[in-house]
Amino acid sequence: MRRSLVPALVVAVGVAGYLWWNYRPVPPDLGKPKLVILGFDGLDPDLVRQYMAAGQMPAFARVASGGAFHDLETTVSAESPTAWASFATGVNPGKHNIYDFLIRDTGKYVIDLGMVKKTPPTFLWHWLPTSRPKIETLRGGTSFWVSAGATGVRSSVLTVPITFPPEDVPNGELLSGLPLPDLRGTIGFFSYYATDVSRYEEGNTEFGGTIKRLVFEGNTATTSLVGPPNPIVKAQLRELDDRVEQRRKAGLQMEDADRLRRADLETLEEAKLPISIAWTRGSGQAAVTIDGQTVTLKSGEWSKWVDVTFRINVFIKLQGMLQMRVMNANDELQLYVSPINFKPDAPPVPMSSPAWFAGDLYKRLGPFRTLGWAEATWPLEEGRMDETTFMDDLYRAFDDRAQVILDRLNHRDWDLLVGVIESTDRVQHMMYRLIDEKHPGYDPALAAKHGDAILRVYRRADQFVAQVMEILDPGTTIMIVSDHGFHTWRKAVNLNTWLVEKGYMVLNNQPAPGEKKLDDLFGGGTYFENVDWAKTRAYAMGLGQIYFNLRGREGQGIVSPGAEYTALADELANRLKAELVDPENGVKIARNVYKRDDIYKGEFLGEASDLQLGFEDGYRVSWQTTLGGAPAGIVYDNKKKWSGDHGGFDYQTTAGVFLTNRPVSTTTPRIIDIAPTVLKFFDVPIPDSIDGKALFTKNPGGR
Repeated sequence: MRRSLVPALVVAVGVAGYLWWNYRPVPPDLGKPKLVILGFDGLDPDLVRQYMAAGQMPAFARVASGGAFHDLETTVSAESPTAWASFATGVNPGKHNIYDFLIRDTGKYVIDLGMVKKTPPTFLWHWLPTSRPKIETLRGGTSFWVSAGATGVRSSVLTVPITFPPEDVPNGELLSGLPLPDLRGTIGFFSYYATDVSRYEEGNTEFGGTIKRLVFEGNTATTSLVGPPNPIVKAQLRELDDRVEQRRKAGLQMEDADRLRRADLETLEEAKLPISIAWTRGSGQAAVTIDGQTVTLKSGEWSKWVDVTFRINVFIKLQGMLQMRVMNANDELQLYVSPINFKPDAPPVPMSSPAWFAGDLYKRLGPFRTLGWAEATWPLEEGRMDETTFMDDLYRAFDDRAQVILDRLNHRDWDLLVGVIESTDRVQHMMYRLIDEKHPGYDPALAAKHGDAILRVYRRADQFVAQVMEILDPGTTIMIVSDHGFHTWRKAVNLNTWLVEKGYMVLNNQPAPGEKKLDDLFGGGTYFENVDWAKTRAYAMGLGQIYFNLRGREGQGIVSPGAEYTALADELANRLKAELVDPENGVKIARNVYKRDDIYKGEFLGEASDLQLGFEDGYRVSWQTTLGGAPAGIVYDNKKKWSGDHGGFDYQTTAGVFLTNRPVSTTTPRIIDIAPTVLKFFDVPIPDSIDGKALFTKNPGGR
């Protein structure tokens, strides 16, 4: 009798667990009005007006006809993380702590991504996991959907940037957006395999990918897919580094045994999966086998989503999903593999709130792109994907976001729905060179073929708005917002090189370090390694930020707080505006230079840069400047495909978009005004800490 009870008990526990995991509590409908906010990252107001006037965006025009269309003042600096954080919280960056994509460790002069704090897992005997990895947001402030939810407002928040890791939303649901990473923990690491790759091209790329040469024996080649870092090996490397650092502090050198141990561990640092490729030259197709699955693809064909599992040990496995495309399978073989996305029903860390929400969407909709930076900008920049393929992939990214938003709209169990699509931003980053004939990268032949790429994505945004309006009940309040506008980026500026030339930054007499790569951010790269901090007063990193080497803040600071700090701020601001000049045409590059205390206020003021440049149209800091580099030359042509931008440009010329079908009280709305507008709409008290002001002249029902 007892034996028969055991399986019954197991089944009962399993059923209870299934019911608990799949429990879908539906918040009660309190009869609140409906509000939909559609965000399009980087949508430019001047282009919207141009396309609306030409009849290309009728749905946008329809929304604006019932209310307003204005420029939306963005943040200083006009960067997506900064602006979307202010959108969510209604406060300036000094109160929410997101100033840029990057932050620096002031003690060690090390650069890292500036949106999350990561705590790695721990293990017993380098085997048994004793704690899970932990990711915490660095964003302060309170999101308007959290404040509204606490009063009973039912909300659905979908792929809004700066919502990873997901926060608990009372009476609501949230699907994370940027900076949700790929399975490697990066913002998008692609893999490219080809027979026509030389040995000199192999390795990690500048912008986040890896290139491998394929060598066939007969009709078969073998290679591997680089997956997530092995957390156990990473823990062992940290222990080894700690031991080496203790020896260094004691005046002792690294032991040979430790050096050999590090070399051994580094070979195991990343989990990998074997790949086998069968191909006959000239056949036009190839069969790719990965993780026990074989996918046959013709030239130019995308695979469906392929599930992959990296088994670390018997206790740990990491699941993801990817897509492949055979670029060419004729005279040469070229295979592209997308970044490994989180699998929505089995993410390594939560990607939604409640945790089951992402899996619920997956069961209903099928696989969808989860990566926060969902578009293939990096492989296009690296020349491993052409413009036609990039645009095809970008539309897939757009539609993945759109289908999630449309699904939740149709469920109608919400009062507030906020959904953001970023493809409008990515297409401008990569294709601006084809609408600006003065851009160094302008190509008439490509422009004839893809010069309407930006217009086509704006039209797709308009079509999406039309789809949304078909679902909504008449009279539903709609806002359409973007976080910033766009500029052409014709010339790159080595800001640290200018600081060196003017004597604010001093370099050691050592060989210049090699160029920094995006992968350095995720692999513990070394930064500023040839800087003489004992003589350096200022240094640059990020998109137009300048930091002072401040005594008591920086590890080797020499600038004293108070009068010396103020004098340096005044001096540098004046000289940047007067002396940072394009030698080719005499144009002054710095339209404005903003001092920290003039533009920010709040509890996170100490994390801000000391100066923020606002560049003129056409100029942006170089990629090497963003990572602290100081290569030769100050101003040079930007010949990269990444040809449009917003970060570091003067915020006064980089406004976003604000459209609504309700009357508003001002012609100069700001992105910090969105949060209080939502709170007032739902009769939620607006906290005194909020910097913005409500925009609607009347609430529903004339309130």
